[in-house]
Amino acid sequence: MLEKASAISIRALTKTFGKVRAVDQIDLDIAAGEFFAMLGPSGSGKTTMLRLIAGFEIPDHGVITIGGRDVSNTAPFERNVNTVFQDYALFPHMTVLQNVQYGLMVKGIAKKERSERSEKALSRVRLEGYESRKPSQLSGGQRQRVALARAIINEPEVLLLDEPLGALDLKLRHEMQVELKELQRTLGITFIFVTHDQEEALSMADRIALFNHGKIEQIGSAAEVYEFPSSEFVASFVGTSNLLTSSESEQLLGKQGIFSIRPEKIHLTKSGDRTFTAQVISSLYLGSTTRIGVELPGGTRLFLLQPNDGSSQSLVSIGEFIQIFWDSSHEFHIQR
Repeated sequence: MLEKASAISIRALTKTFGKVRAVDQIDLDIAAGEFFAMLGPSGSGKTTMLRLIAGFEIPDHGVITIGGRDVSNTAPFERNVNTVFQDYALFPHMTVLQNVQYGLMVKGIAKKERSERSEKALSRVRLEGYESRKPSQLSGGQRQRVALARAIINEPEVLLLDEPLGALDLKLRHEMQVELKELQRTLGITFIFVTHDQEEALSMADRIALFNHGKIEQIGSAAEVYEFPSSEFVASFVGTSNLLTSSESEQLLGKQGIFSIRPEKIHLTKSGDRTFTAQVISSLYLGSTTRIGVELPGGTRLFLLQPNDGSSQSLVSIGEFIQIFWDSSHEFHIQR
């Protein structure tokens, strides 16, 4: 049960394109004021779901309710939502101010109110003083902020973000993740964020829905989805995981079924009730950590992440035999 009222309620939503069922009988509730991420690989259905909520696509079956109102077959402009796209969709011939005010001008909002609301929106995204610039005179991060200001100036009930950080470089993307989260917290608007980047979803979202072949594999907080994956797909898509087959689990753990162990839960120092001798078969330096591949005597291969803290345990050589440890509480049973 959600503590807050639902901003969006979806029941039995289905959308097909030819023989492809892009969205397949999905039920979903998103709380008012929630930062909700829809995560999944290309073709998983997440973008189609966003377009259905926005009104750019009409469902074959099912119901979409926004703010208690059935909008399943209404036009985009009749829904109290705005969308921010990956390419920003700014008008290149307009200034920043003209871009931000455009929606209000179309609605016939008086000039004085347009000016007041645009000033407030630009302040919220830290673009004061940029009003007269054209999009071509802005950086990628600044263009992203203009698109956000244009979206929030209409005070939508729900803001939809379709891979909005995908065009930014890594450093700027990390900065914008922090800014987006802070903006959503300040505004209190429901954000629905579509991404294929699991790090973005884990770091920003209150809850994550992981899509696969038109269905939702799992919904939960970042910690729930990462620590307790409900399927083999979730374990392998969200972060990196060691998946033990049923026969490997029986041999190593004395348990039947498929088990997941995250690489950071395996250690080179005595920590946990599992102890194995393993041979190092690979070592990949990643800066703050080293990704070490090992093989156990029975042929099972595992990866572990070791902090590069300068200790002797952080230094291993390929071919070396080492002791590895983990706690049985970090062996998570999953379904296919």
